Amino acid sequence: MIKRMLALVIFVLVLLAVSLYWYANTPLSMAQAPVVFDLKPGSSLPAITRQMQAAGVLQAGAPFRLLARALGKGGKIRAGFYVLSKPLTPMQLLAQLTSEEVHARAVLFVEGWTFNQMRLVLNAYPWIRHDTQNMNEQEILQALNVPIKHAEGWFFPSTYYVDAGSSDVSILRRAYATMQQHLMLAWAGRAPDLPYASPADALIMASIIEKETAVPSERPHIAAVFINRLRLGMRLQTDPSVIYGLGSHYDGNLRKRDLQTDTPYNTYTRAGLPPTPIAMPGEQSILAALHPARSNDLYFVSKGDGTHFFSSNLSDHNRAVARFQKNM
Repeated sequence: MIKRMLALVIFVLVLLAVSLYWYANTPLSMAQAPVVFDLKPGSSLPAITRQMQAAGVLQAGAPFRLLARALGKGGKIRAGFYVLSKPLTPMQLLAQLTSEEVHARAVLFVEGWTFNQMRLVLNAYPWIRHDTQNMNEQEILQALNVPIKHAEGWFFPSTYYVDAGSSDVSILRRAYATMQQHLMLAWAGRAPDLPYASPADALIMASIIEKETAVPSERPHIAAVFINRLRLGMRLQTDPSVIYGLGSHYDGNLRKRDLQTDTPYNTYTRAGLPPTPIAMPGEQSILAALHPARSNDLYFVSKGDGTHFFSSNLSDHNRAVARFQKNM
């Protein structure tokens, strides 16, 4: 009887350990990104998990509390303001919450964010002055005194360290100036014979590259495909641009009717580049747009693992689509 009880206890402990390991290394399900939340000083571990549940970071608090206690980090979580740009595993989240990094004076803009996402995060920082909070896009651009008509894509994604009480206008002005610096430097050293009329065109292309792949090594190849299409007069047919044009009508599912719904950003119905960037591109995407790979490819399809398969003709592309869609 004792042996059976001991075996049962060991089985339960092993099952619990396996379940906890699986939980710790599985990305959390976040309804949207970025997610911003503020952990209050002096909060207990249950209070901390409730705050993260309210922010949409955790669906359940008990597993996270169990993990934190099992690793001896339940009392090491630091109060402060946090920005999650993408879903993390509970293990990664716990490492971030217990790190000695200072969150209070850093403003983070992440590659691939839209202007609206950037404003959402900027408005959430409790220690800066929110002078633009009630302004529309055009009023913000007037306050910045910058020579552009649309804000999308013109602010460089980076971490900006500022003094408490700084105006969000000054932060946006720095991000705009930083983008100008990176874009114009890359433009000056660009490859010859690119199909861009201006640096603004290169920025639009860079934003599409940014949204098409998260794999840095693929970006020049993605750029080559779109540049080859532009040179041949083919439509870009890039889904992220279509999604951007749908705005709030996009529900997370891109349907055939969406690809057929004409908007200024629908690159299936309209030729050439969309009228503005569709996100904030990072430096690597800007460089890829201005230094594309040497390739004759005109198509690519997701392989389901974050990378893409490239083809130079439609027949090969259709075979690749059938192959990888079947695998997915």
